[in-house]
Formats: sequence, C-alpha cells, structure tokens
Amino acid sequence: MSNAAPLSVFVAGLGQMGRSHALAYHRNPGFKIIGLHNRSPADLSGGLEGYPLIADFDAGLALKPDLVSINTYSDTHADLAVRALEAGCHVFVEKPLATTVADARRVVDAARATGGKLVIGYILRHHPSWMAFIDKARAMGPPYVMRLNLNQQSAGEAWDIHKRLMASTSPVVDCGVHYVDVMCQITDARPIQVRGMGVRLSDEIAADQVNYGHLQVLFDDGSVGWYEAGWGPMISETAFFVKDVISPRGAVSIVMDEGAKSADIDTHTKTATIRLHHAETTPDGRFARSDETMSMADEPGHQELCEREQAFVLKAIIGDVDLSKHNEDAVRSLEIVLEADRSMRENRAIDLEAR
Repeated sequence: MSNAAPLSVFVAGLGQMGRSHALAYHRNPGFKIIGLHNRSPADLSGGLEGYPLIADFDAGLALKPDLVSINTYSDTHADLAVRALEAGCHVFVEKPLATTVADARRVVDAARATGGKLVIGYILRHHPSWMAFIDKARAMGPPYVMRLNLNQQSAGEAWDIHKRLMASTSPVVDCGVHYVDVMCQITDARPIQVRGMGVRLSDEIAADQVNYGHLQVLFDDGSVGWYEAGWGPMISETAFFVKDVISPRGAVSIVMDEGAKSADIDTHTKTATIRLHHAETTPDGRFARSDETMSMADEPGHQELCEREQAFVLKAIIGDVDLSKHNEDAVRSLEIVLEADRSMRENRAIDLEAR
C-alpha cells in the first residue's frame, strides 16, 4: 500500500462532517485531494486552504477522481452517489445513505453493478470503545433491553444547522441509523416491528416536522431496543446521553464524565467509562461480583475517528474488501428508522418484512 500512488479524492460538502473528512484525506498520504465543493463559503483553515474549489458536482466528476466523498444534505446522497459510481468512482457517503429505502437500494445496486466500493459513514464501527461496548453486550447473551439516546441542545448556528437538516431528515433518522446499527450488531436477531412517536417543540420548524422523536424496535429473539433523539434550544441536558444494555446476566453501560455537554461533538462518540454489571448472586442473595469499570481515557476524538474511518476506506479500495454486508447493514438500519418515522406520523406500529 505504501508504494501505491495516492488515491485522488473529490470532496463534496464541507460542513461539520465534510470538513473533518477532508482533513482526514489531507493528513493521509494514501489520498490526494484534487477538488473541494461546497454550496456556500466554507472553513478551509487548518490545511485545506491550498486545494482547488470546484464550482459544482459535475465539474468534480470531470476530474475523474478515484474516490468521491459525499457529505452533503441527506436528500442529495443517493443521486450523487449513483452518479459518482456510474462515472467509475469509488464512493464514501455520510449517513444516512438515503432518505428512502428504495434510494438506498438504488445506491447499493449501483455499487454492485459498477464494481465500485461503497462505504457509508457509520463512524461508531471504527471506534475501539464502541466495539468493546458491543462485544461486552454480546457476551452477556440475549434477550436484550437496549436503551440508547442522543439529545442535542442547540442554539444559534447549531440550531440553524439542525433546522436545515430537518427539511429532509428527522432527528430519529439522522442519528438513529448509528444506534439502530449498534442494536443490530449486539443482537444479530431479525427486527420484526418498530414503533415511533414524535413531537414538534418549536414554531421555527415546519408544521409537519418534529424535532423530538422516540422509536422502539422489537426483535425475533425477544430483545427490545429504544432510541431517543431531540434537537433544539429547549432540549434538556439531563440524561441526554444514555447507552445502556441489559440482559438476564447483567448490564453494560457507558458512563459519561460529569459536566459533559450535548453540543460538544466529541461527546457524541465519547465513552469515558464502560461499566459491566453482573447479575449473578450468592446463596444469601448478595451480588457475587462487584461491578467492573473499563476506563476509555485514551480513546480517539472526533477528528481521529474520521481519520480511522477514511483509513478503512483506503483499505477497502486497495485491498478489494468485500463490502456487501456493510452495505446491506446500512440499508437495514435505514429501513428501521424510516419505518419508525412513518410510525410516528401514522400513529401505528409497523411490521418489518423478513430479509
């Protein structure tokens, strides 16, 4: 790999995640950025200043990059990804892969037809602490109760970003794909039903939008999971980050540092400490073992995680890694959160088709 020519990259979208991915390409000698594109002025400080700004997506494709990195708004992901794949490029696309299951399937089918590598931005899959959390939970054995949330108190520019995101994606969909993916990795069982509910908590968003949502997933091994997401200046900082898995044999929990804030992007992936609780008791009814704690003090921050993620993209392309399960998992988690979104709007439980 070290002797290979760097892969040329065209980066579309330079918002919070796009900028971080661009910096990851900039810092990895296996990549060479040949163009950046953003619809509005972007922050190019920290190393991106010297790269050419490209007027539009088609002009970027005309440069014939090896890899196109798509970090735009969710409702553009599918069309841009298919165009890039059909132009002979490999594709990295931020989550969610699309805003409909049909569009997500269209992208995966295009990758299969063209032979292009398709990597979706499931950043937690590259986080050593989250991998440890999932492994510890799996070791407990089903059935599981999986309690996950990520509420974000936002104001000013951050609230403006959230309002723009909600024009195409609800909070339960945008972040929910990460945590539903975690649920599916823990249980390996088939999701059979999803239920959703949501509330519009602001007059600053459209009448048909909700900025708070909650979903429940039922699995065929008896496991259940819930995920909660809310955005806006009214969102509480109390219990905004819950990552807790319970099984008959005990529980695995992520315990945040005191004073953590929901607006801090590093908080969204940070684990701080993993606590392992054992349910086993002695004949006199006392717990047989004390809780164990695993310190994650040296875990990677947000930027380093983006760099690990893009290192995986490089490995997938150069090493011809089979990404078929990665892609199918992305479609499945998207289907679950989209059906939860439909459930909240139709006020009914949704049965999931077997796959």
